[in-house]
Amino acid sequence: MVGDGDTAEEPFRTVAGRGRDAFEVRGSEFIGHAAPARSVEEAEAFIAEVRESYSDATHNVPAYRVRVEDGFIREYASDEGEPTGSAGKPALNVLTRRGLENVVVVVTRYYGGTNLGVGGLVRAYGQAVKLAVDAARVVEQVPQVPIAVETTYDDSGTVRGILESEGLEFEADYGARVRFAAWAPRPKAEAVRDRLRSATSGRAAIDPGDG
Repeated sequence: MVGDGDTAEEPFRTVAGRGRDAFEVRGSEFIGHAAPARSVEEAEAFIAEVRESYSDATHNVPAYRVRVEDGFIREYASDEGEPTGSAGKPALNVLTRRGLENVVVVVTRYYGGTNLGVGGLVRAYGQAVKLAVDAARVVEQVPQVPIAVETTYDDSGTVRGILESEGLEFEADYGARVRFAAWAPRPKAEAVRDRLRSATSGRAAIDPGDG
């Protein structure tokens, strides 16, 4: 991992959403895919999704940079069968040079019958990531932390209303009880938790969190 814990509260550069772009080089098609990833699990899930969608491709080369505990960055890349250093590292280098965090990319290649050489592959994989990131649109974001809430159906409308009024992204799972998985900017996370506790008179189970 790389990074500095002192940067845990500072804004960082990431992508606004998913992006995709493609081009051909001497018969080989390269398709770049980029997406935001707030955790290693989200990054790996996106990689698995692309691999499944493009299971007939010659290669699906992944790379990601994800902010983990204390502001450190976990980096990962794989050549996925391409010559060593010709695919994964160039893909990751684009993310590093552009200062991007919480982002995952996959470059899909359909081999066209002509070898590109290591230099050609380095350029192609790097270009595919650049195009995908541009399509995903680079934005600045403040660090966010997860907030998990479990409550009854009676209180679920109150919880949902608070999360929506705070402008937080969240998912809701309606089972025997209602579970909300939300993300909040680190500086306001504890205030959101306090508001949820107060509004439900302490009935909602809220994770202790780290923010």
